[in-house]
Amino acid sequence: MVLNADFRPLSYYPLSLWGWQDAIKAVFLDRVNIVSEYDKVVKSPSFEMRLPSVVSLKAYVRPSRQPAFTRFNVFLRDRFTCQYCGQQEELTFDHVIPRSKGGATTWENVVAACSPCNLRKSDRLPDEAHMFPAQKPYAPTVVDLHRNGRLFPPNYLHESWMDYLYWDSVLEP
Repeated sequence: MVLNADFRPLSYYPLSLWGWQDAIKAVFLDRVNIVSEYDKVVKSPSFEMRLPSVVSLKAYVRPSRQPAFTRFNVFLRDRFTCQYCGQQEELTFDHVIPRSKGGATTWENVVAACSPCNLRKSDRLPDEAHMFPAQKPYAPTVVDLHRNGRLFPPNYLHESWMDYLYWDSVLEP
């Protein structure tokens, strides 16, 4: 897992992970500090080291203020849920106001939609199709996407990563 210089993950979803080769290369190039290690050791004829489990960047990388408008980020904003029926499979995206009727491909006009709903709505306006998104599309903040990303943890979280995830969560007394 890769942490920024302030010990926060570079991203929550997908979690910022590097392969072991990239982690070792970054150690040798003196770009990261090793925070935690696995038990596994890698060896060469003249060197051996335990594989890094958690590394932190030596130089702080300023997070983007505005998230990129991507299909993945639209799905993340909409919590991987069709905004018309609530289904979470066969996701694509839909222009609320169709492009054929002047709708733009922007945060404020695109929602996650399952293929059946997208086909059913076709190129009609919401009033014509009697289909309205569950939430009005909006431009999310990085905080919005991080919050939603926490709802979908990766399939695998190593125990050595747990101390560095969700540092800004409310602590229980």
